[in-house]
Formats: sequence, structure tokens, C-alpha cells
Amino acid sequence: MILNEKDQQLLKSYEITESKLSEQLANFKNGFEAAKLVKAATVDDGIIRLDNSLLQKYIDLWEQNKNEYKIIKFVPASGAASRMFKDLFEFKTSYKGETEQYKQLSENKEFGSMYYFFKHLDEFPFWQKLKEKYVQNDACVEEDLVKKEFAKVLGFILDEKGLNFGFLPKGLIQFHQYPTEIRKAFDEHFVEAANYASSNNLANLHFTVSPEHQSLFEEQYAKVKEKFEKKYNISYNVNFSNQKHSTDTVAVTLENEIVRNENNEILFRPGGHGALIQNLNNIDSDIIFIKNIDNVGPDRLKELTTDYKKALAGILLFFKNKIHTYIEQLEQFETLEDCHMDEIGNFLEKNLCILPSQNFKPKNRLGRIKYLYKKLNRPIRVCGMVKNEGEPGGGPFWTENNDGTVSLQIIESAQMDIKDNNIAEIVNSATHFNPVDIVCYVKNYEGIKFDLNKYVDSKTGFIAEKTSGAKKLKAMELPGLWNGAMADWITIFMETPIESFTPVKTVQDLLREQHK
Repeated sequence: MILNEKDQQLLKSYEITESKLSEQLANFKNGFEAAKLVKAATVDDGIIRLDNSLLQKYIDLWEQNKNEYKIIKFVPASGAASRMFKDLFEFKTSYKGETEQYKQLSENKEFGSMYYFFKHLDEFPFWQKLKEKYVQNDACVEEDLVKKEFAKVLGFILDEKGLNFGFLPKGLIQFHQYPTEIRKAFDEHFVEAANYASSNNLANLHFTVSPEHQSLFEEQYAKVKEKFEKKYNISYNVNFSNQKHSTDTVAVTLENEIVRNENNEILFRPGGHGALIQNLNNIDSDIIFIKNIDNVGPDRLKELTTDYKKALAGILLFFKNKIHTYIEQLEQFETLEDCHMDEIGNFLEKNLCILPSQNFKPKNRLGRIKYLYKKLNRPIRVCGMVKNEGEPGGGPFWTENNDGTVSLQIIESAQMDIKDNNIAEIVNSATHFNPVDIVCYVKNYEGIKFDLNKYVDSKTGFIAEKTSGAKKLKAMELPGLWNGAMADWITIFMETPIESFTPVKTVQDLLREQHK
């Protein structure tokens, strides 16, 4: 690898060392090892299911103790909503208004079709805003729909002259229509935070956003802050951060040569949501709720969501208290009786689902104490898991780790070698998937914050084929925020109801019953 002076200056500005660049190039050439799946995590075998009494027990535990902690809601909200409107962009480009095209359009009336989209356009929460944009341009959207001017209608939705949804981030798209207001996805997180992620009448929120969108988020915050504070009798404290350039990854050709842009500069790409572990690491808080920007339901579903969020946090406190008590006992190892050590080991295996390596045979008592201490003294996360009803994405598995131990991990499909018949069988037996519904405790038993960078498995990234203009290239994503970036955390899985999972991946998801 030969770098010129301009390359070196670029690396310096990105805070990327030459050795880090070399490591990335080596990963492209060598690839990443597939996850070593042992079995799928299922109810009573890695996943906790709560009956009504246990649900209430953990809700009460959270309510009774939450004011002792600093709490924050962490919401990944970076990027434009272009993928949400992908079908609209493609249709706008291809539709010329020809008779044959309209005939083809009208043949498919199913949910998700473009015919369905236009037929139900007035049911979207942004309908009134769209009509207003038309009026400002001395036009009428209803007339354009009658005249089948569909490309023009989409122009008013996607382009700068209209709603500009092609540029806006997903968090600033109108999601829900209420009798007296329309809420954007961003707004709904304020309501949720007031319901379950506050302490001492203060709700802290942190959004990771793109630099070009931050001012728009700040403007929206200024609009809703006073309204929600008055409505929920709470104060809000909101911060924003951007994904750091130091977490970008180099792009390469299919032959693993560095790709350069039109200015002959090395082409770097954002390293995926796994890069956000740096943003998470910079947060000063005890307990962190993590939820994606688009996974918000309307008010009629909030009670269910709130109950299970509180239960997740209650389970976190329960396990945190047990873990910290055991660590304090291990600190007094001179007086620790063998029966207590057995109790801790049993808790590690039966409750935390951390199994020692088959070759693990500590030479002496002190060796066993060190092992137990190391496995307990780590960040903790409780992850909600919902029944798999065909949704794409990662899921909960028992997995063999680099040190030979077996523990619970969230594994993405890109990490799996499904060509292996044994792995395929394990994947097919999975019953749940990961909705990104996580509550974390990030301080040790002495109240000192963990350095989260020390608990990342750098060998769990993945490589995908992308395009840049007409060029095909390979891009690398860092270990994902909830899989590789948290691979060495204590992980607990709890079943949550599918009704609490309401993501919006395409604009037509807003027409689903769960968003009405």
C-alpha cells in the first residue's frame, strides 16, 4: 500500500491511522469468520417469558427505584429517508403517463402496490401538508390524481418544491395523525421517554443524526419541547451527536484495490450503525434505553410498549443488583466459602447463560475466582425479543465466543454461514428475532463507567457489495451496535409482544393498522 501526501492528510483529518487502514484492507482480503452458532435461543432456553404477575413485579421494581439513576434514551436517527421512499423514486422516474403503463399499474391493487399508494394517499398523516404545498403552488393534488399525473404528485412529495421527503431524515417524516396534532417519528420518542425513560421528572434523550440534518432536528425540538413538557409535566434534556469520520471504512474494488473518487481521493464510507458504539461510549448515564427512530407506535399502543419497557428495565435492575452483590463477595475472596462460589458459578450458567469453555479447568481456587469476576464485571444489557413472523434481520442465539465460552448473542444474517447445513438447521429452528429494544447498564459495581470499546469483537464485521455511480465496489461495516459492538456484554433476552414492534421501513407501512 503506497500512500501519497494527499492520502496521508486525508487520513489525518479522519483520525484514521495507516495501520488501521491496513487492517481494513486485510479484512477485505481475508473476510470475517462466520458466527459459531450453537443453537437458537428460545423461551425457557435463553429467552425469559413473563406471566402477568412477573410482568407487574418488574414494572414495580423499575417504578420504585428509577429515581436513583440517571437515565437516557438513545435513538439512532442518522441518514435520509430515501430507502423509505425507494419505490416512489423508481416509479417517478419510470412513469410517463402512457395508457399501457396505467393499465399495468391498475392490475396490482394489493397493499404495498403503487396503485394502493395513490388510492389511499389521503389516509397518510402528511396528506394535509401535501395539500398545503399544492395550494402554495396554485395547484390541486386531487385534480392531479384524477388526471393521473402521478409523477407530478410524487414530485410534490419527494422534491424540494414540495415536502422534500427525498432529503429529510426519517425522524422528521409525519408518522401519526391525532385529532389535534400530527406527530413525526422524532416527536413520538419524547412521548415514550416521558412514559418510561425518565427519573426525577427529567427525560434525557440523545439522537445520533447526520450533520446536514442536525439543525432541522434542533428546530423540531424547539417546536415540541414546551408542548410536551406541559402535557406530561416533565422537563426534557436533548443532545445530538454525529457519526465520527474515524469510524468510516475504506471502499475497495472487487479485486480489493482502494477505490478513489473523482478527485483521486481515497473513498471512505460510513461504517454502519456499529460505529455508534463510540457515541454511546461518550454518554454519561447509568441506564440507557436504545430504540430505533422508526419503531414508534401511536398512543393507543403506548400502554403496552410502556409496560414492557419498564419490565425490561426492572429485569436489568434485578440482575444488576445480583451481579454487583456477587462481585463484592468475590472481592472478599479470602473469606469466600466454596459453597458461595458454587452459587455464583451456577448463577452465571443458569441465569446469565454463560457456559465455560469445554477445556476450562482452573488450576486453583484463585483461578476460578478470577474467571467468575471477569465474566460478571462487564456492561449488562437486557434485550427484548419478539416472535418471528417473517421479519428480516438478526435474532437471538447461543454462540461460541473467541475464548471458547458459550453465551447469548444477537447475530445478524450476514454473520451466518447458511451454506453449512448444521447452521441452516439452527437458523430454521429460531423462534424470535431482534427488534432493537434494549436497556443497558454501563457502570461497574463501584459506579465507574465501563469503557465500552473494550467489549467490542472487532472480528464480527461484514462485507457487502455496493455501487458508486457505475462502479461496483466492496464496502465494510463495523461490528453492529447490538451484535459485534456489544459481543462481550452480559446479555439477557426477554420476550416482548409483537404488537410493541411497529417499524416503518417503507412509506406504505404508515397505512398499516398498527399506525392508524
